[in-house]
Amino acid sequence: MLNWTHAPDIVAYPDAVDAMEIHVADMIAGTADEKVWLLEHPPLYTAGTSAQAQDLVAPDRFDVFTSKRGGQYTYHGPGQRIAYTMLDLNKRGKDVRKFVQSLEDWVILTLAEFGVQGERRAGRVGVWVVRHDKPLTALGTPREDKIAAIGVRLRKWISFHGISINVEPDLEHYSGIVPCGINDHGVTSLVDLGLPVSMTDVDMALKQCFTKIFGDEI
Repeated sequence: MLNWTHAPDIVAYPDAVDAMEIHVADMIAGTADEKVWLLEHPPLYTAGTSAQAQDLVAPDRFDVFTSKRGGQYTYHGPGQRIAYTMLDLNKRGKDVRKFVQSLEDWVILTLAEFGVQGERRAGRVGVWVVRHDKPLTALGTPREDKIAAIGVRLRKWISFHGISINVEPDLEHYSGIVPCGINDHGVTSLVDLGLPVSMTDVDMALKQCFTKIFGDEI
């Protein structure tokens, strides 16, 4: 059985990590079901297992947390929908690459509910939007902005951490890092794209699209 939970208040990052650790341990012990946890964090930066020190441009701006998820530096803050996915890949398939692709597909399908075409890019984890409304780059190519990040960790084939979608965060906060180690591209959000989308709208779309990607609840 899959449980969806929603945190009505901002959740401190260490508290969220502790809660995930406990839930994953309970899942491994067979005493807890799968869970998708929807929440927001206060402004902060996290460093994944591949983070490079030079990518933290403003180390004193917000709290910085070392994370055991995959990936590099990322920003979390109000206006960003985080979905921590604690799923049992023992039952869903022991394939890390496929799982990450499924998370990307989930985001892409969710964005499509709002008429946004999210895309993958080789060598860049996450979901990207081509900005035809912006000037071309110096190379004469369309600008591409990141709208969603993905970072996961597995323990005994139980997943935790997950995805984040920019709904209406303060995009200037990204200036304190090189997001995901990529200098040549920007970040965007649903509201930045001109869409009056609420967090509730995104939550509904995430729930509706989950089964289309991951199948029936186990």
